[in-house]
Amino acid sequence: MDTKWLIRSQSIVTLAAGMIYPYYLLFLKNLGNSYSKYGLAFAVFTISSAAVSQWLGSKLDRHGIRLLTWSSLGMMAAMLSFPWVASYSWVLALQLLMGVCNAMQKMSERLLLADYTEKGERGPVIGTFHFWTSVASGFAVILGGYVIDWLTINALFYASALLYASSAWVTWRARKRRE
Repeated sequence: MDTKWLIRSQSIVTLAAGMIYPYYLLFLKNLGNSYSKYGLAFAVFTISSAAVSQWLGSKLDRHGIRLLTWSSLGMMAAMLSFPWVASYSWVLALQLLMGVCNAMQKMSERLLLADYTEKGERGPVIGTFHFWTSVASGFAVILGGYVIDWLTINALFYASALLYASSAWVTWRARKRRE
């Protein structure tokens, strides 16, 4: 089966996430110079992702591509919201949304990799998938640094939102072709 769309979509997601994540600390520093606040924000993200994973499990087989599209749209909304955040409580709310979207993305990605490959022939596809998403991750950190140097951290959030929108478009098109 064709997995190019999945590799492309998830490479874009990895680029969007990797571009913002290392510099996200700069954003949080402006809201309250505290490692404990960063720790709490990250905990909200990971725990909400874990909790939602349990709930999503029963829906995953029927709605994998749809969940992948919605996860990118949710992350796009979060990235568009961050430049407007003025309080730490809003950061926590966005971290909750991002945790939900992370669970949707990770679980759907794995399901679709399994669905679109055949037993005994998954290795090359998974190798290609890992290669392109890892390259995107490395490139993202470099690109993020340049965007911040030339523009602002807000521009980085907006660029990330645009990439998430692109990923949603790729998965939406794949779903339409499949139907």
